[in-house]
Amino acid sequence: MEKTRFDKILGNKEIKALITAMGAGVGNDGSVPDSEGEESEAAEGIDLERLRYHKIIIMTDADVDGAHIRTLLLTFFFRRFKMLIDRGFLYIAQPPLYRVHKGKQERYIKDEEEFNDFLMERVGQDLAVRTAAGRELRGGEAVSLLNWTKFLLAKVNEAENIGLARDLFMKLLSYGVKLTPASFGNGEWERFRTHLDRSGYTAEMEVQEEEDERRIFIVYDNRKGHKTRTGVEFFNSKIFKQSFDALAQIRDQAGDRDFVLLREGQEIAAPDLTSLWDTVQDEAMRGYTLQRYKGLGEMNPEQLWETTMNPENRTMLQVSVDDAAEADELFQKLMGDQVEPRRDFIVRNALALEALDI
Repeated sequence: MEKTRFDKILGNKEIKALITAMGAGVGNDGSVPDSEGEESEAAEGIDLERLRYHKIIIMTDADVDGAHIRTLLLTFFFRRFKMLIDRGFLYIAQPPLYRVHKGKQERYIKDEEEFNDFLMERVGQDLAVRTAAGRELRGGEAVSLLNWTKFLLAKVNEAENIGLARDLFMKLLSYGVKLTPASFGNGEWERFRTHLDRSGYTAEMEVQEEEDERRIFIVYDNRKGHKTRTGVEFFNSKIFKQSFDALAQIRDQAGDRDFVLLREGQEIAAPDLTSLWDTVQDEAMRGYTLQRYKGLGEMNPEQLWETTMNPENRTMLQVSVDDAAEADELFQKLMGDQVEPRRDFIVRNALALEALDI
């Protein structure tokens, strides 16, 4: 939408149908809102008196593909119909991602966070965790342990998505010191190498000198033919720092291995954190059926009405622009036809990423 010519946009039958349904016209070709947020010549030719609807609702699937389509539509409205956003006419529907049912009982769950809340409700009612030291965690203590475990495992998945093997990432976290880039300029480096050596890895430092920059990399070798190279700035990333803190919390509460899950007189062994979380999910969902909606089309008409379209039940987000200049710059950077600014943005922000869905 950002880099597509206006005549090509109008050639898209879905966009053409959308413009026709709104009834307010299309505006002039080739113009965009200015950086101060004022309506520019794009607004000329658009007659809001003819606008048929004062609630225009973007309704896409609840997964990452739906988010992509939603972003494209938001780009279209920001560039061509920003006055609808300014007047509060644009909304985003919130369809559920899951349906959980047991017998005649059913519950719609909008996202992963709410699904986790549902699981934790079940844990608080029915489950307990015994640690390797023999301590039993129930209720709030068990929920706290499992929330930290889920958070850590999500970070482990993010690390895998940027090229760090799960085993290596956990070995980095298990070192007793919260490393920073500065750690590799003193005696900590040799202690760190010894830790990795005992864990089945070798590590070598590489220094890259450039005209105005000096970068330090570490090359990890798992002694099975696979090497991983990272810059030392990785240890300043949110992925590493938040994961280190999460593992510290888990160890303080319960250690990090040899758990036993207790439920209704049964004991289920869970040797590590991954198996603990997997077992908890299985046990918490026992007796329930979980349906994940990959798309709105998987719902029957009654379900779609009940969860997403019924004004008495639906949840919507109103679209607003707090800083027009910042929004304008971000749309140009991420959705425009210039590759370099987008690449630079990704490089600068990759290690600060909170979550990644691939």
